[in-house]
Amino acid sequence: MRILGIDCGTAITGWSIVDVPIGQQSSSQGVPKLIELGIVETHKLTPEQYRLQELGIGIRELIAEFKPQQIAVEDIFFFKNAKTVIKVSQARGVVIYEAMLAGLEYFSYTPPQVKQALTGYGRAEKTQIMSMLKVIFKLNVERLQDDAADAVAIAYCHWLTLK
Repeated sequence: MRILGIDCGTAITGWSIVDVPIGQQSSSQGVPKLIELGIVETHKLTPEQYRLQELGIGIRELIAEFKPQQIAVEDIFFFKNAKTVIKVSQARGVVIYEAMLAGLEYFSYTPPQVKQALTGYGRAEKTQIMSMLKVIFKLNVERLQDDAADAVAIAYCHWLTLK
């Protein structure tokens, strides 16, 4: 099964495509495989409505290219700035809309849930998450963009939840 992991933002949205084994007869012996990861980035001087449109187009293109069956999106957990939470909520809405149009099954996880799934501790630091991703997916975390790494972690958390 293929999962599209998403870490939403208006300026930068991280994404990952992870293939995961399902069922008992997995040829990959139960190990998820990172297919691709990246970001959808919008320019800060572009008007908000066009940034959201660019995000939607980017998500639509990812879905068309990689054909995931499910999408796992980071949920909004806590923000100190109300303006930021509104902008991230708008971005999440665009992502969810595109996923629903494409017929994907939708799932959502809070940052503590993702951290708990990867490290066993819901308040883990970013460095701990990166270390776990490096081990699980054999990644070079020195070159890994934070938002894309978060998207990988979200997809992995989803897979663990499905198991």
